[in-house]
Amino acid sequence: MKERDSKEKPVNKDIYGKEYNKTLLIIAIMIGSFVTILNQTLLSTALPQIMKYFNINASTAQWLTTAFMLVNAIMIPLTALLLEKISTRKLFMFSMAMFGIGTVICAISPNFTILLIGRIVQAAGAGIISPLANTALLMVFPPEKRGSAMGMYGLVICFAPAIGPTLSGIIIDMWNWHYLFYILIPLVALDIIFTSFFMKDVIPLKNPKIDFLSILLSTFGFGLVLYGFSNAGNKGWGDITVLTTIIVGIIISASFIWRQLAMEHPMLEMRVFKSTTFTLTTVIGSILNIASVGASIVLPIFLQNILGKSAFTSGLTLLPGALLMAVTMLISGRLFDKYGVKKLAIPGIVLLIIASFPFARLHRDTHVIIIAMLYTIRCIGIALVIMPMQTAGVNDLSNKLLAHASAVVNMAKQVAGSLGTAVLITIMSNVTTSNAPDNALATTNVALYKSEMLDASLKGANTTFIFVIAITVISLIMSLFIKNKKKSRTLTKKGNIDQELTVEL
Repeated sequence: MKERDSKEKPVNKDIYGKEYNKTLLIIAIMIGSFVTILNQTLLSTALPQIMKYFNINASTAQWLTTAFMLVNAIMIPLTALLLEKISTRKLFMFSMAMFGIGTVICAISPNFTILLIGRIVQAAGAGIISPLANTALLMVFPPEKRGSAMGMYGLVICFAPAIGPTLSGIIIDMWNWHYLFYILIPLVALDIIFTSFFMKDVIPLKNPKIDFLSILLSTFGFGLVLYGFSNAGNKGWGDITVLTTIIVGIIISASFIWRQLAMEHPMLEMRVFKSTTFTLTTVIGSILNIASVGASIVLPIFLQNILGKSAFTSGLTLLPGALLMAVTMLISGRLFDKYGVKKLAIPGIVLLIIASFPFARLHRDTHVIIIAMLYTIRCIGIALVIMPMQTAGVNDLSNKLLAHASAVVNMAKQVAGSLGTAVLITIMSNVTTSNAPDNALATTNVALYKSEMLDASLKGANTTFIFVIAITVISLIMSLFIKNKKKSRTLTKKGNIDQELTVEL
């Protein structure tokens, strides 16, 4: 009898031992992730038209973004519990259905209140999708192939926001903001149908006990912290509401963490931070998220307010970088599987720092082509690091912790994004204000006043990038302490796992 070929293609089986098609399962995950992420970027361009349509001010319209972000963030810690209590297929279909219902409500909303309700329902579904997709992909791929898998996922989550603003601008010019939601409905319906056939239960169930106190603590703790950060950029850090919500949120969040560490079966396993690699990669990833947010905030303001470019031109200037970032994500995943995280992290962060220096010296004559080129280099640097970092972190953990690790990483991204936005807006505003000319000049020499205001705004933008460079250098130093780890398995003649060795490189 002939021996089986050792390179025989493995059979994919779900938690019940039933065979499934991995490619079709991945497609179902990717479509769902793409639609929910695209939804977040479509609306940003439409806010001015929505304000005019409902006759509301900017602070009121901003709740469409703030409420979505808060509910989305609140759902992330809960997802770790849901992933262990509800089957993968049912939870994915439920989250997509919730998102779809919210999308329909938004599309047909006759007033702002109904539109806001629709956004909240959308967020309840979208908040589950990201950690669920992360965990499912990590479960169906072995550690040595996870880099490529997360690279594919990174391509999707970068491509959606890359085309979002441009697509939104085209739709608004041709029709109106309602169609931003109408175009999503067929995609959601398609994914739900596709999922019903090809999504399988790949995440093991544990049926943990529901701890309602943990749910309340995580909801109010993280919710208040993110709400405070999101308002700090507009109201300032000295605002009593901002300070109160952040302080109370931190206290409640600390209580939540303490409770999770004290519980034998916590809702969210905070012991993942016992892994030095996971802790380092999560912190570095959060810092790089702030660096990425910095460019997305400052450059559109610079292009539109200082160079006088249109919103459409601003979007097109940043589009090549975002698209190339998506492609690089896929490549970096494969490189990670081959070389490990360190050989990607250090060159990627160095590239990011080098490309950020010219942004700290922006001036009125800076050409949009130069900005597009530098922004593209920054995006390549970030793409070389961000997904490999996340994959290296979760690879250092056992499979039973993957759901919790995905939730923690996504929560860290939300907090870093909100905190980074608030800090960067504060720096830019404070520097601009401190360098602004006296208002009396506006009555005596309008041209000079406008010129000096532009110079003040330039200093604000440049100083913001100096801060970004500084924290990116910190992430570079931290990356030096990451150790590449490869797990090798020794097989017996019968093909059983005899032992598993972890080698640090």
